[in-house]
Amino acid sequence: MKVTVHEKSEKKINFTLQGVSSAYSNTLRRLMIGEVPTMAIEDVVINKNDSVLYDEIIAHRLGLIVLKTDLKSYNMQSVCKCKGVGCAQCQLKLTLSVEGPKTVYAEDIKSTDPKVVPVYPKTVVVKLLEGQKLEIEATAVLGIGKEHSKWNPGLVWYYNEPKFTINNKHKDFEKFKDQYPTQVINAKGQIDEKLINTPQLIDACTGVNEEIVKVEHDKESFVFTVESFGALSAEEIVETAMEVYDGQIKSFEGLVKSV
Repeated sequence: MKVTVHEKSEKKINFTLQGVSSAYSNTLRRLMIGEVPTMAIEDVVINKNDSVLYDEIIAHRLGLIVLKTDLKSYNMQSVCKCKGVGCAQCQLKLTLSVEGPKTVYAEDIKSTDPKVVPVYPKTVVVKLLEGQKLEIEATAVLGIGKEHSKWNPGLVWYYNEPKFTINNKHKDFEKFKDQYPTQVINAKGQIDEKLINTPQLIDACTGVNEEIVKVEHDKESFVFTVESFGALSAEEIVETAMEVYDGQIKSFEGLVKSV
């Protein structure tokens, strides 16, 4: 297996995975979106709510607020030493106490851990009028997207790496040129393989005229894009998914040996 990173930032990573099957690639994708833990609000106690929104709606909004996640400091409740009762290693307390007139934002939530705070401070929770109050106590825990989408760390997609055969000197090139996206035409008026760099452009170039542009796909090479929602970095999502993958394989190996 060979990994080639093309682009990497805090919230996005693009890489090519070579020498693997489609089953492996799809499993990795599913692990990244479904089994990489992130922190999210799970329990909410509303002590006072004078706003126009029902308690349930506010609780739902709080649950969907993206929280910066520190995987080194917290455990999943299912594997914590407290056995899920709740302790500083598996849960985090947050509070919200505000009075109107005010637009209540995610940044108004106070966290007992400065490393776990809302990623997007200006996420609107509710608007309060003069004299209205909102007092809330909340508990955040680690969870996985397979259980609820609020724990989903980001978007992940892939496609088979394309291979192009381009003939800009074909006798019918000028006839078909206008049927190709202008984005793939370079300054010399030719179709440039380097400009066919998105799934949409690849699809647009497929099937127009295979004697001019022929698109084939490598069945053992996959181009991945991972976009983080912000709880974890894109790189952390990939690395954690690989760790989960290895752990599941070792667990399966142990079960097979015990039979």
